[in-house]
Amino acid sequence: MTEFLSTGPRDARTTLLLAPGAGAPMTSPWMAEAAACLGDAGLHVRRFDFSYMTARLAGSRRPPPKAETLVGDYEAAVADAHLTLRAGARLLIGGKSLGGRVASLAAQSLFDAGQIAGLVCLGYPFHPPQKPAQLRTRHLQTLTCPTLIVQGERDPFGGPSEVEGYGLAPAISVHWAPDGDHDLAPRKSSGATREGNLADAVREIARFATWLG
Repeated sequence: MTEFLSTGPRDARTTLLLAPGAGAPMTSPWMAEAAACLGDAGLHVRRFDFSYMTARLAGSRRPPPKAETLVGDYEAAVADAHLTLRAGARLLIGGKSLGGRVASLAAQSLFDAGQIAGLVCLGYPFHPPQKPAQLRTRHLQTLTCPTLIVQGERDPFGGPSEVEGYGLAPAISVHWAPDGDHDLAPRKSSGATREGNLADAVREIARFATWLG
């Protein structure tokens, strides 16, 4: 069984399943803050770790495996989440960086099967930093699952001028955090703030969830 951390009202109309990025567990400060803000916005958030991270926390030193090999972990988490999902509630999936990418790889089949209502990616890794030719976008060109990507304008994994040319599917919308990096944090000189960017992102996710309903 998948171990979850729950945040927000358990009787919420929407449950959002979130997996963390490659180098941090579900208990990381960024994940905890994002989950708390989403919970305050009325969403029920359930965080979980991939199996490699669970092993790492137990002492393993193995690096993160390829994203494609983690799809089974995500599908198992969805199945476990449905065991306690409130009647009438909708389930969204997503995650931070790697977590969002794995969710995106699982999303179409889960959506087609009626298991999920949508996908939320926080800082999608469109390509490795400084390697813009190594795209991770092929499946995003044909995706029909409703999708929201929250991305910083300075994200080294893909910025506005790059993403504009990727030919993303019409089902995908992108919210750009002003001057944000991969964690949505802007430079002080920009006039934006990390707290403001996160708050705006949460509002967009809440609106997305409402629109799906």
